[in-house]
Amino acid sequence: MENFIKDDFLLHSDLAKKLYDSVKNLPIVDYHCHLQPKEIAQDQKWQNITQIWLGGDHYKWRLMRQYGIDESLITGNAGDYEKFLAWAQTIESAVGNPLYHWSHLELKNYFGYDGFLNSKTAPKVWEICNKKIQSPDFSAKKLIEKSNVACIGTTDDPIDDLAFHKAIAADKNFSAKVIPTFRPDKLLLAQNAGFAEYVEKLAQITGKTCNTFEEFCAAIKVRVEYFAQNGCKSSDHSFDEVPFAEFTADEINSIYRKALKGEALSQSEIEKYQTALMVFLAGEYCAHGWVMQLHFGVVRNTNTVAKNTLGADTGFDRIKGTVDIENLSRFLDCLNSSDALPKTILYSLNPNDNAALDVLAGCFFQTGVKGKVQHGAAWWFNDHQKGMENHLEGLSYSGLLSVFVGMLTDSRSFLSYARHEYFRRILCNFIAEKCAKGEFCSDLDLLTGIAENICYLNAKNYFSL
Repeated sequence: MENFIKDDFLLHSDLAKKLYDSVKNLPIVDYHCHLQPKEIAQDQKWQNITQIWLGGDHYKWRLMRQYGIDESLITGNAGDYEKFLAWAQTIESAVGNPLYHWSHLELKNYFGYDGFLNSKTAPKVWEICNKKIQSPDFSAKKLIEKSNVACIGTTDDPIDDLAFHKAIAADKNFSAKVIPTFRPDKLLLAQNAGFAEYVEKLAQITGKTCNTFEEFCAAIKVRVEYFAQNGCKSSDHSFDEVPFAEFTADEINSIYRKALKGEALSQSEIEKYQTALMVFLAGEYCAHGWVMQLHFGVVRNTNTVAKNTLGADTGFDRIKGTVDIENLSRFLDCLNSSDALPKTILYSLNPNDNAALDVLAGCFFQTGVKGKVQHGAAWWFNDHQKGMENHLEGLSYSGLLSVFVGMLTDSRSFLSYARHEYFRRILCNFIAEKCAKGEFCSDLDLLTGIAENICYLNAKNYFSL
């Protein structure tokens, strides 16, 4: 069997190898992911490799569709073995795609298979993986511990009772910390059907009336405090663009009442409402010392036929062509001007925004806080080798790479911690190449400290872990 993932994978110099040796065993702070707390609490197990590898993975689904694989072998009713064979047939031709690297890293790290996955080897790989999956030490918690994960930030609705987080915290035999992340999409989308019903649930769970916007915010404050009591360290928001519009209190109360009645809101009203709520939320985050994460630049469910057939979030999202960085800048400045700007991480799905975000992040600071506003890790369609390298290049040119909080998985898979290895290898090679070109000091102790900070310590400190 020909080995693929060798010790020097993506490491092109002795210095890169030395740097990687210093960071490869550091704990992982996965500060943003979509793992389900229920699956962790119940120590999820799987029957075969397809269930853990292909179930819910829209990255792989997109690639299979592009290869012409029938939907029955992707999200349909075909057998798990047939789906695995279809994936093997797809991945063997995926030259340059990060899924090729990720998949083989996962096969090596979690299944001990160090060869290539293709149509010829697929039956053998199926047997090797499934034998491993049936072993007692292959479960959600065991995989997290095997991956050396110190902390996981899940993604949680504001009215979630966090029962599964409490159950996880009560398990003294489990080493990783799993903390909730406040994700208030349903609070912000006042224009959506079901908003009034959601507000009623918020009122019931908090024991507060929510007849006015002020009362609504008071109820949200209760939930923020509840999340804080259960270990929350950050919020997460998803926008096509970050809103910012001037508003008055009377306008917001009027818009809020319209939304409760189910009346249609204009685009201007939506932007004013979301701005007002985000200003309030950011103030709460700042008061609690939380990190505010802002994801934007994505257009979801582009394929209408597919959405109607398969549902939302099944692999048909895309990069937004143009993002208004001006609104984002005004929003951050508004918060900063009222001393209510929390530590903030900015993620745009559009790589054309990289330079603007690198520079914008440096406009806001706080004494004693390293990189208060951050340009977050290369995300989603950008977390390939070139995307990561370009992101690191931009951070180094326009800011301070050494304060970067590093990689996140943003994943629903318990195997995706291999992406942290991928990032660490790329980072160490990037730093080593700067030195090889005479662009930076080759002091190994200094370089090791920088690499260790980016891979672990910066995130640990930034999220107050």
